[in-house]
Amino acid sequence: MTAAQPEPFDAVDVIRAKRDGGALTDAQVDWVVDAYTREVVAEEQMSALAMAVLLNGMTRAETARWTAAMIASGERLDLSSGLSRPTADKHSTGGVGDKITLPLAPLVAACGAAVPQLSGRGLGHTGGTLDKMEAIPGWRASLSTDEVRRQLEDVGAVVCAAGADLAPADKRLYALRDVTGTVESVPLIASSIMSKKIAEGTDALVLDVKVGSGAFMKDLGRARELAETMVALGSDAGVRTVALLTDMSTPLGLTAGNALEVRESVEVLAGGGPRDVVDLTLALAREMLAAAGVDGVDPADALADGRAMDVWRRMVAAQGGDPGAELPRARETDVVLAPADGVLVRLDALAVGVAAWRLGAGRARREDPVQAGAGVELHAKPGDAVRAGQPLMTLHTDTPERFGRAREALEGAVDVAPEGSRPDVPELVLDRVGG
Repeated sequence: MTAAQPEPFDAVDVIRAKRDGGALTDAQVDWVVDAYTREVVAEEQMSALAMAVLLNGMTRAETARWTAAMIASGERLDLSSGLSRPTADKHSTGGVGDKITLPLAPLVAACGAAVPQLSGRGLGHTGGTLDKMEAIPGWRASLSTDEVRRQLEDVGAVVCAAGADLAPADKRLYALRDVTGTVESVPLIASSIMSKKIAEGTDALVLDVKVGSGAFMKDLGRARELAETMVALGSDAGVRTVALLTDMSTPLGLTAGNALEVRESVEVLAGGGPRDVVDLTLALAREMLAAAGVDGVDPADALADGRAMDVWRRMVAAQGGDPGAELPRARETDVVLAPADGVLVRLDALAVGVAAWRLGAGRARREDPVQAGAGVELHAKPGDAVRAGQPLMTLHTDTPERFGRAREALEGAVDVAPEGSRPDVPELVLDRVGG
C-alpha cells in the first residue's frame, strides 16, 4: 500500500498568516479550500480562518482565487452550451417578501433569454425560492443537468436546486459560517455566491443586493462594497455582471411566506400585484435582457399580454407541478390591528421576517420542515392612511401556539404618525454597479 503523501501546508500556519493581516498565497488558498473539502482541515480550523477573514478582509486577488478554488472543488456546468438563446441568471442576497424570482424567470424567458435559476432554501428570517415553489402541489426541485438543459430549450426558464457537486466546498463553509458569526464577511459572501453562479456557466448575471433592516447588509456602503466585489469576480471570470442595490427596510409586496408569496407572484404575472414587486421585477428583467444582448423587447408588454403567465404555467408543469391547483392555506389566522389613526410611516422588514419565520414559514436549521401556508399578510404599507383598530397584518400558521412569539417579534415594528405626515421611504433601486 502506497503511503499517504504529506500535506504541503499546515492549517495553523495558514490561519496565522491571515490572523496577522497577511495575504494568503494562491497555493495556500488552493490547498486550504481543497483540504477542507477533503476534511483534512478540521471544522474548528476553518472556523478560525473564517473569523480571521471577517476581521482582516481579503484583497481582490485573494477573493478571486478563493472563488476559483471553491469552483474547482466540484463540477463546472455550461448551461448555455447548445441553447438557441442566450442565458441570463439573477441572484438576490435575500430579503423579506422577496418573491421576485417567481415572476422574473418566466418574464425574461418570454422576452427571449433563457433563465437557469439554480436556487436555495430559506434559513432564518429570509425566505428561500425552493420553499416557495414547493408550496405548489407536485412541483419538484431536483433535476438532472440534462433535464435542466432540455427545459431551458423547451420552456426558456427553470427554477431548481443546485446539484450536490456544484461548489461543494461552499456548502460546507456556508453552514459553518452560519454558526460561527462569520456570515457578514464580504469576501466570504461574495465568493459563496459567485462560485456557484460562475460554475453554472451562464452568459450574464444580474445581482440584487439588498440594503436595510431585513437584509444581511444594513448600510449602503457595505452593500456597495459587496456589489463591487461580486461584479469584479463575475467580470474577471468572463460573465457579464451587473448589480442593483435595492431597498429592504420594508418588506417587498404584501406577503411574507411560501404559498402566500406564490399567490402574489401569480397576481403579478396576471398583470396585477403590488406596485413595488412589479417595479423591481421589471427593473431586473430589463437588466437581464440587456446583459444577455436581447434588444427591442419591453418586458412590461410580456406581463400585460399574458406571455409571461404562459411560460410560468409551462415551467411549473415541466417540473411536475399543477399551475392551476389550489395553494395551501394555514389553518389558523390572527389579526394585528393598527394602534392609532394616522399615516403608517414605518414597517420594519426584519420584524416581519422574524414573525413569518416564527409562524413556521422559515427554519432555524437546514433540516427543519416549513409550513407552506404560514406567514404574514400585510394590509397596509408605509404611506397608507390607517385607522385605530383596522387590520394591519394577518398572521397565518397551522400551529396557533406560535402566534405569541410572532407578535413579540412585531413589537415596535410599526410607526403611525399624525395625518399629513410623510414616511421616509427610500427609492426601491438605490444604486447600480457594473455594466
